[in-house]
Amino acid sequence: MVERLKSLIDKVIDGEISVVVIEHRDRLTRFQFPIFERFFTSYGTEIEVLSNTTEDKSYEQELADDLISIIASFSGKLYGKRSATNRKKKKERKGSEEDG
Repeated sequence: MVERLKSLIDKVIDGEISVVVIEHRDRLTRFQFPIFERFFTSYGTEIEVLSNTTEDKSYEQELADDLISIIASFSGKLYGKRSATNRKKKKERKGSEEDG
């Protein structure tokens, strides 16, 4: 995911992209969307958000949403690391069974 974002940023800097179309603001970034918007705009790239939900959130609701996003991201990384460790152990066991 990070590599795709880096690639997008490089293309914006190089002037290869004039419009970035996203379904929801959080599809580009979970946090600090205005910073990305300003950065892209400074290179002449527009961000077009397709979702037409313009709900006004309170500060508390935005904070709660951010915390939920952080927990979801952390959980995904934790479970991904656990899965990778288990796959590695499984592969090692399979390799030692074939040797034996």
